[in-house]
Amino acid sequence: MANDAYYLVVNGKPEGPFTLQQLLVQQISPNSFLKKTGMDDFKQAHEIEEIRNLLSLKPQFTAPQYFAGFDIRLLAAVIDWFIIIGSILTIDLLYISLTNNQTQIVELLIYSITISPVSKFGYQVIMEIYWQATIGKKLLSLKVTNLKGQKPNGTSIILRNLSKILSSLPFFIGYLYSFLNTKQQCFHDVIAGTLVIKDRLI
Repeated sequence: MANDAYYLVVNGKPEGPFTLQQLLVQQISPNSFLKKTGMDDFKQAHEIEEIRNLLSLKPQFTAPQYFAGFDIRLLAAVIDWFIIIGSILTIDLLYISLTNNQTQIVELLIYSITISPVSKFGYQVIMEIYWQATIGKKLLSLKVTNLKGQKPNGTSIILRNLSKILSSLPFFIGYLYSFLNTKQQCFHDVIAGTLVIKDRLI
């Protein structure tokens, strides 16, 4: 079967396979469901770049409706901190087991405390740029999006994580701001134009 073979849902039933050229004569709307060979499930025509280009369709966006509250975001953050600190402590213990130099051990522990926030920042930026979620968020089915519910660009992710410094001062008031925001955005989300949504409900 050709790699560009598509099945098209017509009157509730899949028909095909159709080649891209054959799809041109079908009555396809942006909301028509298609499935290409190798795809796990059917998608709407406007979601498939190849079909959009073929039929000159514009992508459509559905604004997110289910936002992550402060409690579940806090739990995700705790999980992420556990991962970061656990990884650093594991490395520290391996080093300590190989040396008896007390001065070096103290210096290592001080360095580890200093490097933890930097490690967390790098971890969050990399995970959210590539997967839209840290491990903590993934375990809780959360993800970071832009205001349209789409994947944010790298600049927004970096700005979001840098702005957490502002959200933390004073007394984490920028995080508590989520209780006053209809989309449950923390202050750093407002600055970066991002949302944290419940992925399983979208």
